[in-house]
Amino acid sequence: MLQVAFIRDHKEEVIERLKKRNIDASQMVEDVIILDEKRRQLQTQLDNTSAELNSISKEIGDLYKSGKAAEANVLKEKTAQLKNDKAALSGELDTKADELITLLYKIPNVPHPSVPAGNSDEDNEEIYTEGNIPKLHDNALPHWELAKKYDIIDFELGNKITGSGFPVYKGKGARLQRALIAYFLDKNIAAGYTEYQLPHLVNEASCYGTGQLPDKEGQMYHDSRDDLYLIPTAEVPGTNVFRDVLLAESDLPIGITGYTPCFRREAGSYGAHVRGLNRLHQFDKVEIIRVEHPENSYNAFNGMIDHVKGILNELKLPYRILRLCGGDTGFPSAMTYDFEVFSTAQDRWLEISSVSNFESYQANRLRLRFKNKNGKNELAHTLNGSSLALPRVLAGILENYQTEDGIQIPEVLIPYTGFDKI
Repeated sequence: MLQVAFIRDHKEEVIERLKKRNIDASQMVEDVIILDEKRRQLQTQLDNTSAELNSISKEIGDLYKSGKAAEANVLKEKTAQLKNDKAALSGELDTKADELITLLYKIPNVPHPSVPAGNSDEDNEEIYTEGNIPKLHDNALPHWELAKKYDIIDFELGNKITGSGFPVYKGKGARLQRALIAYFLDKNIAAGYTEYQLPHLVNEASCYGTGQLPDKEGQMYHDSRDDLYLIPTAEVPGTNVFRDVLLAESDLPIGITGYTPCFRREAGSYGAHVRGLNRLHQFDKVEIIRVEHPENSYNAFNGMIDHVKGILNELKLPYRILRLCGGDTGFPSAMTYDFEVFSTAQDRWLEISSVSNFESYQANRLRLRFKNKNGKNELAHTLNGSSLALPRVLAGILENYQTEDGIQIPEVLIPYTGFDKI
């Protein structure tokens, strides 16, 4: 969440930058400032009351020692009232602090100044393209038909077992899926990321820490009995590794990677554009997460972009990079670049990765700090990216590598699959 001091000191800038998200935040910003002023006034009153109470208590002790019990008893009556005042002030302070936090949770991160204004994906900026779109044979098929033809992904079986959006990978389809996971992890580890195996269920505090709550509550699967959420991405458990952590400046940067299945309700997603692997309720993804010094976070962001580019170049898939507009940028993100691979059989671009810099927004929620060279505690910056999300990468491979007599396996994956063709 945004820091109150930043909102107070940069009120007009916050309002103006949030307009890039098509949000008029003027009333929320004003309410934050008013609540914070009231909270600070209450804190001052509480501190003064506590100080007066301590002073009188000491005076009472001195009076008793001096044999002036009558005077001491008069002051004791005053301390009783001060104790009542202190309790009332403390309760009111807690209420105002809770109201302030609740309001801050509703305000998204301010976009980076370079983020374009816009309402939807149509306003995103294409900043890079790579690779040639292959020319397929006349009988080329979309991936869901290829999956059925070669019996490698069974969508109907998944629908029987669970429901729509839960495919079953079979035979060489399962092996190709496993090969991609291993390949992505190996590439990330070689780039300096430490592999983690992370929980697939998280508590409410973890969801608030990374910004899924309260923004994405309706899009997550929730077990109400134990109050746990199925993770929508490894970003949630991975970033919460650092919740309530005070790092040394020398600990930075930190990079971790992990494979997890991801679970999303995808409520309201219908139509031909979500067929096959295009949009699922359960899918596999390998994530990269970084904790950075604020002065280096955008250098690290560019490094993450280059890292994902390197993987796609090795897979030899045609792709492009988009800088998302304010209206399409995720709630906690200051800047996001999306990678899209071109699906030749579908004649459309499919998103396969998002790389985001959250600056200090998540760190403030997580209370993730480091002790800087001046000995002061400072909020770190957090970043994350898909490296990569599997369903649409797999769809791109099946469609772009298809031939009339099978599907070629990208050369870089053959050591992982043990076969070169389906």
